[in-house]
Amino acid sequence: MNDAAPASNAPRRARVRAPELIGKGGWLNTGGKDYTLADLRGRVVILDFWTFCCVNCLHVLDELRELEERHRDTVVIIGVHSPKFVHEAEHQAVVDAVERYEVEHPVLDDPELATWKQYAVRAWPTLVVIDPEGYVVAQHAGEGHAHAIETLVAELEAEHEAKGTLRRGDGPYVPPEPVATDLRFPGKALRLPGGTFLVSDTTRHQLVELAADGETVLRRIGSGERGFGPDAFSEPQGLALLPDGRIAVADTVNHAIRTFDPETGEIATVAGTGKQWWQGSATSGPAREVDLSSPWDVAWWQDRLWIAMAGVHQLWTYDPATETVEAVAGTTNEGLVDGPAAEAWFAQPSGLAAGGDRLWVADSETSAVRWLDTDLVVHTAVGTGLFDFGHRDGDAAQALLQHPLGVTALPDGSVAVSDTYNHALRRYDPATGEVSTLATDLREPSDAVLVGDEGSGDPEIVVVESARHRLTRLRLPEEAVRVESVAHRTQRAATEVGPGKLSLDVIFQAPVGQKLDLRYGPSTRLLVSSTPPELLASGDGADTDLSRDLVLADGVTEGVLHVSAMAASCDDDPAIEYPACHVHQQDWGVPVRVVEGGTGRLALVLAGMDEASAE
Repeated sequence: MNDAAPASNAPRRARVRAPELIGKGGWLNTGGKDYTLADLRGRVVILDFWTFCCVNCLHVLDELRELEERHRDTVVIIGVHSPKFVHEAEHQAVVDAVERYEVEHPVLDDPELATWKQYAVRAWPTLVVIDPEGYVVAQHAGEGHAHAIETLVAELEAEHEAKGTLRRGDGPYVPPEPVATDLRFPGKALRLPGGTFLVSDTTRHQLVELAADGETVLRRIGSGERGFGPDAFSEPQGLALLPDGRIAVADTVNHAIRTFDPETGEIATVAGTGKQWWQGSATSGPAREVDLSSPWDVAWWQDRLWIAMAGVHQLWTYDPATETVEAVAGTTNEGLVDGPAAEAWFAQPSGLAAGGDRLWVADSETSAVRWLDTDLVVHTAVGTGLFDFGHRDGDAAQALLQHPLGVTALPDGSVAVSDTYNHALRRYDPATGEVSTLATDLREPSDAVLVGDEGSGDPEIVVVESARHRLTRLRLPEEAVRVESVAHRTQRAATEVGPGKLSLDVIFQAPVGQKLDLRYGPSTRLLVSSTPPELLASGDGADTDLSRDLVLADGVTEGVLHVSAMAASCDDDPAIEYPACHVHQQDWGVPVRVVEGGTGRLALVLAGMDEASAE
């Protein structure tokens, strides 16, 4: 461990020399200039390890916006794009994502995970704080750390101002040139009763009504500025027609369900508070009093509005009759587990479609198509888990998708799948159990709408080509497109662990000025499971201790450890009668391979530094 030589009144903290920033894809948002850590000496640097498929990473982008603005002359935030999916390693896809999500800081495109490995990162998202002298002073995994980092930044500013090692000035961010198109990264679309299309123009924070040709703009709804007012949205996505003629809108970054009345133009909020849901918050109740988390799509089914709550890996419902919401399916744990709705696991559900007695779900992070039946039991049609994906047709048990964002019920009972990262439209037929490809050469399709004379046997489908900023009309083919089969696994290398006992340590150090919240009992929670379940002989389940001994079963040589940790801390100031409290949480999926000589300790940093690895 290296200790700093701080000013006399500054705290002592563990410091590790920060590894250099390396990324084969190069730099974005810098006006073409490449940077090294030496170029940034004198500034507080925050590395944000993210990937654009990950909704938790998108949450952190929003958490950092205010800090970025307040400390623009002392802090440099650098997004280190570290892909999970093959498509995310494509440079143009990263360029698109940086614009799509309005990332206003430099981004290092690291398709081979070189910097990820240098910093021993294990989870998306992870934040690493580097002081003005080039030392790592903190690491945080997951969401909810903005307050702690704000406090640390203020402390580092004061410490290094006193030492003369703080350098103020303009940062390296150079905005890209804006591009003029009618739509900009549209998310979802809906055909209105009059034959026109309503599209969520996500990056421009608007809804756009297009004529029946899918091209001519008839009107724009919303100011176009990010906000939560009566005339504003924030990255809207899913759309659904309600029985009374209004349109339900998944107002994703506002964490709300809004309605739009096509007749009057009125925008109203029917569910959500505008604040993000956290563990411990209410999961049912009056709709406008309950927090939501990144609702991504909506569908009317079984007399309720169903909500794909991507931010917490669940399905919720909104009942207009009672004006209430309720979490119905999913536990908030991320993964692929079927069964009764309350026990099932999802992974960022992002698309919904009502198909008779089934509610189809595009479960994006498991590259899966799931469905919920009227008995509220969850089933998987296509997909195996978080780490396997690709483009493979044939029997559904071995077929592969890559991060699908949309599903569309077809008249014959099958479902079209917007297979987003494969740039394809796929089809799953429950009658045959087969998966086929309907169209390729799309660009990040995120939704599709059935049009034409459905009874004629010659229907058409309109696809939202999100990364081409347009709607594309296709005739459904009689025969599938032939595609060469490919299969992938995530680029993250498996951690080699020794057989038998494995010590799991989740590192959590209450941030400066905070302490663990013990007023109502233990303030930490650790949940461990595995895929396959047979990987663990013992040690699975929930408890309050953040350290636990696991025992790996004999005969199982590889799998994934699923670790979910939560810690609550409160501001530690005796003068404050009601101190603010902060929830820190993260889910890890850690691929492991059991080998002789492998490590006997697995350390996952929730917040702080793993002093066992600091030198």
